[in-house]
Amino acid sequence: MIAVVAIASTSASCKMLGGKNKSGGSLPNDGQLHGVAPASRWSLPKPPGMVYINPGTFHMGPSDEDVSYAYTARNKSVSISGFWMDATEITNNEYRQFTHWVRDSIAGHLMGFEKQGTDGNTYLDWKRIKTIKWGDKATLEKIDAMIVTPDNRIFGKKEIDATKIEYQSETFDYKAAAMNRDATIPRSTYMIKKPVKVYPDTLCWIRDFSYSYNEPMSKQYYSHPAFGNYPVVGVSWKQATAFCEWRTHFLNAFLEGKKRNAESDFRLPTEAQWEYAARGGRSQASYPWGGYYLRNKKGCLLANFKPGRGNYPEDGGLYTVRADAYWPNDFGLYNMAGNVAEWTSSLYYEGAYNFQHDLNPDIRYNAKETDKPRDKRKVLRGGSWKDVGALLRCGTRNYEYQDTAKSYIGFRCVIDLPPAPKKGKK
Repeated sequence: MIAVVAIASTSASCKMLGGKNKSGGSLPNDGQLHGVAPASRWSLPKPPGMVYINPGTFHMGPSDEDVSYAYTARNKSVSISGFWMDATEITNNEYRQFTHWVRDSIAGHLMGFEKQGTDGNTYLDWKRIKTIKWGDKATLEKIDAMIVTPDNRIFGKKEIDATKIEYQSETFDYKAAAMNRDATIPRSTYMIKKPVKVYPDTLCWIRDFSYSYNEPMSKQYYSHPAFGNYPVVGVSWKQATAFCEWRTHFLNAFLEGKKRNAESDFRLPTEAQWEYAARGGRSQASYPWGGYYLRNKKGCLLANFKPGRGNYPEDGGLYTVRADAYWPNDFGLYNMAGNVAEWTSSLYYEGAYNFQHDLNPDIRYNAKETDKPRDKRKVLRGGSWKDVGALLRCGTRNYEYQDTAKSYIGFRCVIDLPPAPKKGKK
């Protein structure tokens, strides 16, 4: 079969020509139509740590035999819009920026580090929050609501209660709003507000493996600096989506402070986007590196997984490895096979490929707490350090429940932005 390669730009003879469009400044009062731009400045450089995936078409689904004979993925041709994607899985250091921000914001409220905005609303005063001395006795007294209760302290040490680190999530359900035809229904009907506990479940290292000694990983993996650039694990789908929401607000707060236009949302990739990115333009290859085998011609393993019958360290990692380990695929993405399996935004439904559109296929469902377990399944992709080689294939689907955290599941983000402009061009 012929692989369809994504085309970044058309030839000069096929380009669409157009005139210049004013993007800001005062409009002349001449009674003519000149247009009004939403903002006077638009200048967002390449997002740090992300790579641009050009739009294109590929064959989604198995490139070889369906090993499990589940027939949950039928090969079909689909087209994908361009997007930016994290080159690596989100690391412990990157996720820690999120948990520290949530921790600091809660402490700021408790300590009264707030200020009045010009719009009449109250905002956190981050200049004062940055001066907080966490080990200070006076500070601990003011944030007592965040400290573990006396009966939960070891040797009487006052520590932050991880269950109190909650991010106040506020999202808008565009799918539900689009299905409604009654314009008089208020937008608040489709707003979803809920607290999300964001601290990783470090006990998953012990819980995931019966009769196995993994306490050192439970104690050190998220907290020790040696693992800072390793992929974060123990994060549920809900926590991963909360991270994306926070990352969006964190960026847009900065841009708006600089009088720049707010940008699109960070989010989890759809299942189709993830597979398209994993293939790196090699439409019918079994693995992200383009081959049909897990070793190169020198016999070296090309990903972090469970080789053979359980020779875990043969590939260079007993558990996870650095998020930028091994060679990237042709799109510049690391560990799209192995290391940790990755959350996507897609609902896992066995027959989804049969009815999804062939343009940006997507199937989502905002499951409620009262929904059946099958409605809470989210698609996992890529396989992990504890999986056999068959689960590393680009077309292999798997799932986990959205409120579950595992020691072998992480994630990476995407954002819908235009490609960075070339130097010297506006």
